[in-house]
Amino acid sequence: MSRQGDEDLVRAAIEAARAAFASGDVPVGAVVVDAEGRRLASACNAREALGDPTAHAEVLALRAAAGRHGDGWRLDGCTLAVTVEPCTMCAGALVLARVARVVFGAWEPRTGAVGSLWDVVRDRRLNHRPEVVGGVLAEECAALLDEFFENHRDG
Repeated sequence: MSRQGDEDLVRAAIEAARAAFASGDVPVGAVVVDAEGRRLASACNAREALGDPTAHAEVLALRAAAGRHGDGWRLDGCTLAVTVEPCTMCAGALVLARVARVVFGAWEPRTGAVGSLWDVVRDRRLNHRPEVVGGVLAEECAALLDEFFENHRDG
């Protein structure tokens, strides 16, 4: 996919992330598209809204996309775009779902598992390693998080 195509995907993830503000969730958004670029699913973080520690945007989008893709849980040929570098749980989920590509915006040096703190998705011991494109519209994606945390600081 082209750089412009990746930017369009991350913009769609940014739009999905904005919905998290209403529930008090950290504004992370994810979009899954098939090999032809058709949107299969989008989601935002919903840990607070659902009371579910696994309700990260990526996991919710992967679940919804798997229901529409037609190959059970396998998302062969699909791309997951997300506003922030996936954590370990989400990186593991996208590997196990056989996602072909992961495109993300802001790097996450404290919890990122796609190159920052860990690199789960490119571990040579795994039988599936997706293509990774990081830092797409990173400043715009980081601005969402900055806005959220400025308004939700403890104490």
